[in-house]
Amino acid sequence: MERLTIDLVSDVVCPWCYLGKARLELAIAEVQDEVGIDVNWRPYRLNPDYPPEGVDQKAALAAKLGGADAVARAHAMLTDLGREVGIAYDFDAILIGPNTLDAHRLIHWAMTESREHQDRVVTALFKANFEQGRNVGDHAVLLDIAEEAGLERAVIATLLASDADRDLVVGEIEAAQKMGVNGVPFFIIDQQYAVSGAQTPDVLANAFRQIAAAKAEARANLN
Repeated sequence: MERLTIDLVSDVVCPWCYLGKARLELAIAEVQDEVGIDVNWRPYRLNPDYPPEGVDQKAALAAKLGGADAVARAHAMLTDLGREVGIAYDFDAILIGPNTLDAHRLIHWAMTESREHQDRVVTALFKANFEQGRNVGDHAVLLDIAEEAGLERAVIATLLASDADRDLVVGEIEAAQKMGVNGVPFFIIDQQYAVSGAQTPDVLANAFRQIAAAKAEARANLN
């Protein structure tokens, strides 16, 4: 069985990224007997200029999307799409639009433990923001998520209180932008192939099959 590595560029306040994660999991399940998939979560910030304390989410979104009606239409569409894959978006519960730099630092530290720890943290961050209306820029929320995911709360508290890995995360985001990533989610497969947007499970599954087949063929040609 061929194995593929996906570097998934994402922001935890991106509703399409949460949808993309759920769809990816369905695609992985579809090809699990054919292709092995490893996922690494990579950082991106939709709102890098937000202050540490965050902003008024509803006002910021209305300004960004062109008014409350446009926001309502976007949220209605996402709510319907989320329901199809088991996401219970509660956009009305989101009061604070957070700065996500510290959330990305937490995702990075989780990966130093294992991909499983990282996936648990990413899942919890999406759920906290989009389904529970919790402020994922708040250190208390991040510490709860870290502890629930199996990380050492005291260690994460010390790291969050410092500047540890801030430059690393910002550098990763800048590197992604230089590669041409200007929207998320963005899937980089085996560092060679790119898939942009929250594609449907069948599109992702077919891409995985095709890339795995090309990988197998290339290996056979070397022998």
